[in-house]
Amino acid sequence: MLEKSTIEIRKSIIERPLRIIDCGLADYREALQLQHQLCEKRRESEIPNTVLIVEHPSVITLGARQSANKLLAGRNDLAQKKIDVVNIRRGGGTTAHNPGQLVFYPILNLQELNLGISEYIRELESIGTELLEQLDVHTERQKGFPGLWVGVKKIASIGVRVSKFITYHGMAINIQNDLSIFDFITPCGLDNVEMTSVLKETGKLHSMSQIKERLSQLLIRHFS
Repeated sequence: MLEKSTIEIRKSIIERPLRIIDCGLADYREALQLQHQLCEKRRESEIPNTVLIVEHPSVITLGARQSANKLLAGRNDLAQKKIDVVNIRRGGGTTAHNPGQLVFYPILNLQELNLGISEYIRELESIGTELLEQLDVHTERQKGFPGLWVGVKKIASIGVRVSKFITYHGMAINIQNDLSIFDFITPCGLDNVEMTSVLKETGKLHSMSQIKERLSQLLIRHFS
């Protein structure tokens, strides 16, 4: 099914009715290509609803809303720091990914799940909230700003795209990643936003594999 992708699939955690795939540490561009492949297969009902769970090497992504794309460093400077920059077509503005951040990309048929886009985003926020509660971090939502917040600090970002009822892109939750990457952008186009993480809030390091297992159970509960 995934023969065209160069990503090594570590394991398929769950098969049906929701397939959850651990992609390990995967290049952002390759993960995006894999999402496109899976979207086509899901649209043709060749695969079940699927979620990719991944960490990325350092990368900054620019969303479809140009006014929210704010880089605070030149692309050449970022390249010297081995930070890739990728233009994509999801909602939202600039965001960043690096190891220690938990990212998941649901490839779902919203029509079959009887969900509208706003309801779907609320489901993502609920999954993130429940996961972070398990890690002793209490989060809140801010109306009009998808994602999760710890007071005035942002800990999780959402950027999605839906094409013919099929979702792709998704949610990124800062667990124990290097937050200095956010110094090179204005996160989601929001000025003066401080980013935080589970490590910064609690001082605790976690097994990313165990967190992926916890996330998998929440995904099953919400989307199966």
